[in-house]
Amino acid sequence: MKAPTTDQALRRLLDEGRSRAQAVGPDHLRLWDALARSAEGGKRFRPALVVAAHDALAGTRRASAVQVGAAVELLHTALVVHDDVIDGDEVRRGRPNVNGTFRARALAEGATSAGADTLGRTAGILAGDLALTAAVRAVATCGAPGAVTARLLDLLDEALHTTAAGELADVQLSLGLQDATPEESLAMAERKTSAYSFALPLQAGAVLAGADEETLSGLGEAGRVVGTSFQLVDDLLGVFGDPARTGKSSTSDLREAKQTPLLVHARSTPEWPLIQPLVGCDLGASQLAEVRSLLTRSGSRAFVEELAASHHAAAVLVVEGLGLPVEVLGPLASLHAALGDRGAAA
Repeated sequence: MKAPTTDQALRRLLDEGRSRAQAVGPDHLRLWDALARSAEGGKRFRPALVVAAHDALAGTRRASAVQVGAAVELLHTALVVHDDVIDGDEVRRGRPNVNGTFRARALAEGATSAGADTLGRTAGILAGDLALTAAVRAVATCGAPGAVTARLLDLLDEALHTTAAGELADVQLSLGLQDATPEESLAMAERKTSAYSFALPLQAGAVLAGADEETLSGLGEAGRVVGTSFQLVDDLLGVFGDPARTGKSSTSDLREAKQTPLLVHARSTPEWPLIQPLVGCDLGASQLAEVRSLLTRSGSRAFVEELAASHHAAAVLVVEGLGLPVEVLGPLASLHAALGDRGAAA
């Protein structure tokens, strides 16, 4: 029997959750449906990495790999929903996210602005919690032998701890109580994304294929490095991206004064006195254009682009050193071109 695709596996997980939500009541069902909409779209590269690693290592547990891939995508949905709450964003991929949906509904029903804000945040937190629990359950019931499943759960737990540490560091640094060093900023970028989006799926696929510890360690390193590259590109898109194409705000990172490598580098340039007054506040179109121009003129944009490309190249070398085809990185094999592919503004 042919194994389902990761999209089919994810749909099954969401449908199972919807059945449970429907049994609870209509309000809870609306919460789950808003969560399910958050899982729509995207490139699905995380499930692709699980399957690619499994297949490259001649694994024989394709059905389990597909389900674990769907679980990692559901984990991503959970973290994205929570990230939107943390950042105060109400739009994701060009449409209202979970908290935006519930806030708008509350306002339409006559709630105060403060009350609607509270309901929106509450819905986002709860929806993210539900998605996280569903992801863990999907890994635990993937059908692999007990020892393999236990190893997968260990990897998932490690990735979550690393990601939580990165997210906390991101918010702490945005308080502006201290200037992040370039090393601290890069470490934060690595932790926020690399652990769960890259190292986890690559290593999960390898575990399901019965890979040895050397291969697991190498794929973890490749995931860490390529994930840092991806986060650097994402940071660029958080300022230079076209929201209509990326589905994310191009002012949120600036408004939240995120100490990304882009802004940390800019702080060391002569343009910083002109950039600083535009960080930490809401920006109009002309102000955003000015920041973009200054970040380009300062060399900060080029610095981050080159850093992203070098990290990606390093990940390719690690994979090749393991004797695996570069295709194990799947859709990330051309990550250095991602700015053009994902909607960068000129």
